[in-house]
Amino acid sequence: MNVKVLRMNTGEEVVFTLVNETDNTIEIENTLVAMPSAQGQIGFGPWAPLVKNDETITIGKDFVVYVEDVQVDVLEQYKKIFSPIETPSTKLIL
Repeated sequence: MNVKVLRMNTGEEVVFTLVNETDNTIEIENTLVAMPSAQGQIGFGPWAPLVKNDETITIGKDFVVYVEDVQVDVLEQYKKIFSPIETPSTKLIL
């Protein structure tokens, strides 16, 4: 699972699984948009809720500001949402 975050030129930050990348486009799936909550935390919601669940989305790189790796906490939460297998947290209890 190659999970990344991209920032659109509209300001949206999208967490996704990278499917394919060319010089001009990026193909993604399992998209979530980051949304701030009232408690100062970050929540996630569907980015393209009207797109069929199994479809990939192709975005022109003209609309992308950056693509980077996600933070470990975000990656764990993303995997819990999209993985059919429940995985334990990598944090140790001290």
